[in-house]
Amino acid sequence: MESRTKVSDFEPIVSFRARAAGPRSENRDTSPPVKKTAFDRKELNIILNLYGSKVAEGEWRDYALDFDIHTATFSIYRRASEMPLYRIVKDITLARRQGAYAVVAQSGMILRRGHDLAQVLRVLLGKPRLVTV
Repeated sequence: MESRTKVSDFEPIVSFRARAAGPRSENRDTSPPVKKTAFDRKELNIILNLYGSKVAEGEWRDYALDFDIHTATFSIYRRASEMPLYRIVKDITLARRQGAYAVVAQSGMILRRGHDLAQVLRVLLGKPRLVTV
């Protein structure tokens, strides 16, 4: 014997669409989104050029990006499971005083701080080496 279902056993399609659309507008959070500090395109270009050269040399292997309300951090790792070797930090609260950019070592010591990112990253370049063929 076949079981027949009545039309009244199903929910109307309209309620399904309403559930799929999510909660109604009066239940949504209407607070403005929190702005986060980030690296702009020029800053990322400078950082990634340095990172690419160090990866080619075999010194660095991984990186991570973290964004917060006042800081943006580019962490550099030798291996993914370790603490970061260096952190390149952009802190907008220090932009007018000591400079927005800083390079922080694994120990937490600030290696260099300044207003110009390219000048601050020079501390990571190291000494030039003589290559013999």
